[in-house]
Amino acid sequence: MKHVADYRGRFAPSPTGALHAGSLAAALASWLDARAHGGTWLIRIEDLDPPREVAGATRQILDALAAFGLASDEPPQYQSERADLYRQALDRLTSAGLVYGCACSRTEIASAQRRLGLPVHVYPGTCRNGTNGRAVRALRIRLLDETVGFADRACGPYAQDLAHEVGDFVVRRADGLWAYQLAVVVDDAAQGITDVVRGADLLDNTPRQIWLQRALALPTPRYLHVPVVTNARGEKLSKQTGAAPLDTARPLAELEHVWRHLGFPRLGAETVDTFLRRAIELWQARWRWA
Repeated sequence: MKHVADYRGRFAPSPTGALHAGSLAAALASWLDARAHGGTWLIRIEDLDPPREVAGATRQILDALAAFGLASDEPPQYQSERADLYRQALDRLTSAGLVYGCACSRTEIASAQRRLGLPVHVYPGTCRNGTNGRAVRALRIRLLDETVGFADRACGPYAQDLAHEVGDFVVRRADGLWAYQLAVVVDDAAQGITDVVRGADLLDNTPRQIWLQRALALPTPRYLHVPVVTNARGEKLSKQTGAAPLDTARPLAELEHVWRHLGFPRLGAETVDTFLRRAIELWQARWRWA
């Protein structure tokens, strides 16, 4: 296998419960891509939302990944320990005039969206020119009319007119917590991530992240978005849709299940090590870029 020296990938679960098949599909895909390129694979715990965290979930996640042969090549990182980096990034954006305070509640945003005929995910720009003396709740990015696009390794070209399709997005939430979009961009840069492999449900998040990378003069990784696992109703498998925890006592069965979901034939391996070794070869044949 030719070594791609600078390849660094990551898997970034949130400790809001046990891993499920959707989590394993993303973890396996990112691990295989790192191994297929002779690179480094990292685990980052996205523990930015304490009210949603489940006690003991972080340990459970790390133990489950280990049961499937997926161990971080470096000590896991924790977003809860990186607030200073997020604050520095926010200060840079603010100094550049790219951040403003928003006083809107969710109810007010929804009312304005209905009045203006906007989709539910597009901020109506209510506080762009000030809050009229109302207390600031969240901090938002001030977008211009521009399209941000990229070439995804699986999905091909993808672009968004951020101002019209998303609107000014949040970088610090009303509850004082850091927003995912800012944290993930700062963390990927700080850890030297060159390749992001994750579920296709995050494809439409990527233009916002690229916008922030450019605004902060940070490198943009390569992206590969893989199909999400869905339930019988066609909903993305998640804790909210009742996804069952992975059965770590049957690692081969669980690995085969998500491997087939990723579009590959059953391997029929007798051990986890054999499965992973064969899977790397097949992944390399399909997805290797260098």
